[in-house]
Order: sequence, then structure tokens, then C-alpha cells
Amino acid sequence: MKMRTALALLAAAAALSACVDFGGSRPPPMTMNPGGPQPRMNSVEGSWADSNGLNSTFNGGRFETHTTDGTNQQMASGTYTTDPSGVIQINLYSNIKRTSSKVNCFLANPSQLNCTSETGGHFSLNRQG
Repeated sequence: MKMRTALALLAAAAALSACVDFGGSRPPPMTMNPGGPQPRMNSVEGSWADSNGLNSTFNGGRFETHTTDGTNQQMASGTYTTDPSGVIQINLYSNIKRTSSKVNCFLANPSQLNCTSETGGHFSLNRQG
């Protein structure tokens, strides 16, 4: 009788564990503050910097890159989307080279964005603030 009870309890525990959501099936909820919504940590929204002294801002599907040398010169601008696999696809226009190109990025962690240009160049951006 004890074996039957143990098996029944084990089966019930397994059935109940199938009902538990451990967070992998949906993104975390956005928190609200009086100033408006805050970006999710798994979002590219916000300000990023690279090792060359450039700041990039991602906001609502648009982005811009500026210098940090005091002139705040716009170096590039464009649009971005995030596909279902999490790849951030950037279509950019370089104000310096006067060319358009594409870059694919992914969030290595909430504060680092790793990117590859269509020519194969690699670079990383670090979240600011």
C-alpha cells in the first residue's frame, strides 16, 4: 500500500510541475514609473557606447550614433528591428562614408551588445546608464 501511495504522490507532483511557469515562456513584465515605461533588460532600447568613443541611442525602432568629443557630431543613423530569435537587425546610413549597410547584433547579456557588419567586422557596444 505504501508503494502505491508513493507512486500516486510522485505522479501528482509531476502533473503539478507541468503547470508551473518558470519564466521561459514569456518575457518579463515591464515596470512602470511616473516618467513612463522603463526599457526591459532584454531590450536594446537606450544608450550604448563603443570602444572608439561613439555613443549610439536606440529608441522606438530608430537609432543614431554620435561622437563624444564635444562636437556631438552625428556619425550614423537608421532603423532597427528585433526578429523572433532575438537578433537585432540594423539598417544604417553612414554620414561619413555616405553609404548604407546592415548590421546584425545580439544581446550577449543585458549590458553588452555584440554586432557583426555585413562585411564581417565585429564590434561590441556597452549599455550606458
